[in-house]
Amino acid sequence: MPVEVTREQVLGFRVRAQQLDRSAVPLADAAACDAGVQDTGPDGALWALAIRGVDVSSLAADDVVMLWTIRGAPHVYRRADLPSIAGAVQPYSEADAVKRIFDAAKPLEAAGIAVLDALDTVAAQMRKVVTKPMVKGEVSTEITKRVDEPYLRYCRSCQATHLYELPFRLGATRAGLELQAGTSPPVLQPIPVFDPTGRPGDRHDVIRGYLRLLGPATHKHVADYLDSPVKEVKAHWPSDATEVTVDGARRWILESDEPALSADRPRVTRLIGPYDLFLQAKDRGLLVPDKARAKKLWPVLGRPGAVLIDGEIAGWWRPRQSGAKLKVAGELWAPVAAARRREIEHEAERLAAFRDGRLTGVDISAP
Repeated sequence: MPVEVTREQVLGFRVRAQQLDRSAVPLADAAACDAGVQDTGPDGALWALAIRGVDVSSLAADDVVMLWTIRGAPHVYRRADLPSIAGAVQPYSEADAVKRIFDAAKPLEAAGIAVLDALDTVAAQMRKVVTKPMVKGEVSTEITKRVDEPYLRYCRSCQATHLYELPFRLGATRAGLELQAGTSPPVLQPIPVFDPTGRPGDRHDVIRGYLRLLGPATHKHVADYLDSPVKEVKAHWPSDATEVTVDGARRWILESDEPALSADRPRVTRLIGPYDLFLQAKDRGLLVPDKARAKKLWPVLGRPGAVLIDGEIAGWWRPRQSGAKLKVAGELWAPVAAARRREIEHEAERLAAFRDGRLTGVDISAP
């Protein structure tokens, strides 16, 4: 019979697996970097690494690399892992590639162009165009001149015709292009040394990575995370994944990680960013069972960060910055002890220091 696992054990496992309970972690051992650390918003990848114990102030430019990868979002990885990462984030098959680029696949298929071939075409043109740092808009304009109509769409917001967004983003990594850190609009540049034939090892396998950091999980959870077909995820499911049940429902975890599910619940308070890996899990109903609270944490636009206490999402927070002055506002969903209030204030101080600012107040209400 599969082992029965509680919701609390799942959340505790994820906190430990993602090293949110750690105070010092070398970049080489940062587990989140194996899966990629999403860099969206001012408190993006570096804040996610900082609250996992990585000394981001000591990172050199050559230590990390930013790529458009999972779901077309910018993710930070260790530069030393590039060959393996480049292979790991590619679609598994034509059907997978079709799913990952959504509506961009329709005109290509209508024209008899395989999506994988289309991604190669886009990548080839990008390699020719981007020989030095270039702003995304400039790259898009040049690529639009070089490809045929099935690759293009009319954009109402831009009032212009240009390449579909996801083939552009997924083609960039395929082309050996990285994103310059801290640029808005994004700046693309060639990766100095790039091996497009790199093959992923177990450490960077995207399905194993989800199970290792966001497990136990179902095939659909992983497929939704990757924007891949469930059938494709099942075809590449790890042979060492073992079945467990969470509140009676079937899920899987890597066999080597199963003992960690019974470990003591971690005691830790963190202010995690809106797109932190902990919040990327596709079982939001497990993370935040209350639908009204979930709606506040994952609105359609303008996500807040989450207050994490002992594995539970205890509320939400938002930064309010004016110059060097930073206030942290938000809401807790239940009363907390004075000691936990002080821990929240300490995390707000860390955030202010991370932003090179000064904390001027913490206004997080509670019942």
